[in-house]
Amino acid sequence: MMGPAWWAVLLLLAMADAVAGRFVVEKNSVQVTSPESLKGKYECAIGNFGLPQYGGTLQGWVVYPKDNRQACKEFDVSFKGHKSGARPNFVLIDRGECFFTTKAWNAQLAGAAAILVVDSKDEPLITMDNPEDTGTKHLENITIPSVLITKKLGEDLKKSAENGDMVSVLLDWRESLPHPDERVEYEFWTNSNDECGPKCDMQMDFVKSFRGTAQVLEQKGYTQFTPHYITWYCPEAFTVSKQCKSQCINHGRYCAPDPEQDFSKGYDGKDVVVQNLHQVCVFKVANDTGKPWLWWDYVHDFAIRCPMKEKKYTHECASHVIKSLGLDLDKINKCVGDPEADEENPILKAEQDAQIGHGKRGDVTILPTLVVNNRQYRGKLDKGAVLKAICSGFEETTEPAICLSEDVQTNECLENHGGCWVDKANNVTACKDTFRGRVCECPIVKGVKFVGDGYTNCEASGVGRCEINNGGCWKETKNGKTISACSHEESEGCKCPQGFKGDGVKSCEDIDECKAKSACQCNGCSCENTWGSYECSCGGNNMLYMREQDTCI
Repeated sequence: MMGPAWWAVLLLLAMADAVAGRFVVEKNSVQVTSPESLKGKYECAIGNFGLPQYGGTLQGWVVYPKDNRQACKEFDVSFKGHKSGARPNFVLIDRGECFFTTKAWNAQLAGAAAILVVDSKDEPLITMDNPEDTGTKHLENITIPSVLITKKLGEDLKKSAENGDMVSVLLDWRESLPHPDERVEYEFWTNSNDECGPKCDMQMDFVKSFRGTAQVLEQKGYTQFTPHYITWYCPEAFTVSKQCKSQCINHGRYCAPDPEQDFSKGYDGKDVVVQNLHQVCVFKVANDTGKPWLWWDYVHDFAIRCPMKEKKYTHECASHVIKSLGLDLDKINKCVGDPEADEENPILKAEQDAQIGHGKRGDVTILPTLVVNNRQYRGKLDKGAVLKAICSGFEETTEPAICLSEDVQTNECLENHGGCWVDKANNVTACKDTFRGRVCECPIVKGVKFVGDGYTNCEASGVGRCEINNGGCWKETKNGKTISACSHEESEGCKCPQGFKGDGVKSCEDIDECKAKSACQCNGCSCENTWGSYECSCGGNNMLYMREQDTCI
């Protein structure tokens, strides 16, 4: 009888026969800042484990170990800085001989802040992953970022390090994900199978920890979330085989591998496909009712209440969970359709079509996978790391408050107002904290917009500007009388009022109309200067001074 290996061959045949697609290697950049001969920016591939610093940067010194250069065993030296404030060390590691995750784990144990894996041959960059069950024991515990660099760059860095040069590099993830507007669209490619080892455990731990955050972001309109599920089809020549019948529904159109990789016991791949379909339909019905975030509750509750180990991975158990969440079971069952029918299921057909890459997003071939703004996330499915990736997808200054919390990023405006313009008297600054760092942008205060470069100058503008620091204009009070160079009738600028002269910003000086003989020049008139004006009196008792005509009548 044919075993699980035969089913793997079928999967390969199905994928090879599928519409031609492509796998896109997600990248960040590594900028060499010293030595001078290597200065420049280079591409590197983000490893699909550890915690990439999406939206941020990390600077450090490059260390190339004298021994254990492939990092396949634990190091007997420490790469951690011995003094407080020391710049972190990035370990340069040769590719080969062991899993990428093993290299990262051994470097992390020795205190490395990141690893740069040097490719062993001249080729386009690839994604470092750990697709097999073996070598995954450290997967959940790796927290340092990992990148793959080209053989050419690696050889140059190794040569400089061995020559005693101080090799400094900046790992930069700020542009790894697009950030076009104030809403982030993201997808989670997942699986209802809970018996696939460490990756399944990591996937469910992520759902449990991220559920609350995801629901808040969705409810407030900051994100648009869509779950997806991978299926394959059975090659037409094998659709009537026992293996295809046990692993597929709808006559070989939608298949999944056997959960235990053993056809003789437990659940079959078709059971996984049916439960995946239930989860897609739960999202569809919940989304149609304006509550897409209920998907997170369903997946969370189904994993707890309907595990494979307890033989509860069934339609009946799924129905109980659906009812408990107040969702329409009839609509969901109608969406699921008949798994035995010899026809296409429109929901699963759409899922298969979505697997194929489009635009800058490649085919989805790794499970689980997160796609943020049409780019695949790389790294550990960790609540903090994923939230950083989502936050890096917002246009600057549009991020929700959760992205600006201390747990996610550092507020650069707290120290010296980030070097931006500041009005200390009124406690107003142009420094605005964003996920990627601060921006200097003239603020809006009490409905009044400030204009300027944000670095050295910001001035109140428009209606109401005189209420904020008098519009930046001169103002003085004498004998209970206040004079201002800010006019409510003007949207900008400062001008000394009538009776004064000056720039209107720093000073306005009283004009002595009497001394300048610019007023009160009528016959017999007596002129006395006042602050900002003058008083003119006529010679006779029955005479009245007319200011506009500068005459007595």
